[in-house]
Amino acid sequence: MGLLDIFTKNYDEMDFMYDIDLLEDTSDRIYYKKLAIATCVNLIARTISQSEFRIKQNGSVQYDEFYYRFNVKPNRNQSASEFWETFVHKIIHDNEVLIIKTDTDDLLIADDFSRTEYAMMDDVFRDVMVKNYTFRRNFISSDVIYIQYSNEDLSRLISSLYTDYGELFGRMLEFQKHNNQIRATVDTENVSKKDKETQNRLQAFIDRMYKAIKNKAFAIVPQQKGFTYQEKSDRTSSSAEEINKITSGFLDHVARALGIPPALVRGEMADVEKSTRNYMTFCVEPLLKKIKDELSAKFIDKRDFLNGQRINIRRVSYTNIFDVASAVDKLRSSGVANGHELRDELGMEESDDPIHDKYVITKNYSESIEGGENE
Repeated sequence: MGLLDIFTKNYDEMDFMYDIDLLEDTSDRIYYKKLAIATCVNLIARTISQSEFRIKQNGSVQYDEFYYRFNVKPNRNQSASEFWETFVHKIIHDNEVLIIKTDTDDLLIADDFSRTEYAMMDDVFRDVMVKNYTFRRNFISSDVIYIQYSNEDLSRLISSLYTDYGELFGRMLEFQKHNNQIRATVDTENVSKKDKETQNRLQAFIDRMYKAIKNKAFAIVPQQKGFTYQEKSDRTSSSAEEINKITSGFLDHVARALGIPPALVRGEMADVEKSTRNYMTFCVEPLLKKIKDELSAKFIDKRDFLNGQRINIRRVSYTNIFDVASAVDKLRSSGVANGHELRDELGMEESDDPIHDKYVITKNYSESIEGGENE
């Protein structure tokens, strides 16, 4: 509906009242909540997706079906990084995630399912749905990967928190918009609906005027015969600092609930290494531990586990080997660790070189020779 259409209506009061709905604001403040959650969840998802999932036997990585499925191609429609990002979004939003294995050895993350719990038998998962397909058969717990994130439904807690913040967001934003809104009235003579040329010219003029006022910092509105524009704005100077504080406050609460240092999601550079270390320790590592325990229980039987077979998750490192070169040298030269142990901590595979089997102590760490001096 053009602005001129309002002017050319009969100026009956009831007819005009029907057009008041043009002024209604139907926007929703839910995007503040979604932005805060997405910021935190995406950070965790990107971190987990860079991990490498391996089975190690006597220190050697086993490049088998397990390695391929969890690090390369879990199923025909997803890469490993996409798979783990979906996994993180699912487990945080729903507080649980179910991964099933198909007859073609594909790993699929269930969108919906029902779980029947038992005390002395395997739990049963029914009505497992992936995208638009629902499996007819049931799955037992020993044949699936099922992980719970925590004892509380995090999404419900965040939604409850947002109930308080949401109203405050809306009121602050409306106040800010009210202070900075350009309000004006246009007085025009009644234009006959039959005078199409005059209607079109007046409508075009109003459109150009509105565009100029909206887009330009300085706009001149020429006065036309039978047309008067008057600005009614009564703006007061204010800033969006209070809104930003409220937004940051909600983001901080969401980050803390997930174990993320608030300074990290806000992009603060002060003590970024400390924040990153805390993030890896209190957020990423606990989730990786849950994944590791579940994978160990489902892919390694008791006998193989006791014989030294282990699930190993090589997480993304926020440092590189050059940053810790001095520390590695000290550990090696003091005889605290051998080459294999250090390579394992660095995420490297064991070497066939027998030199890494030895514990080495350099002269400056060795005991003094009787009657001599330390070199």
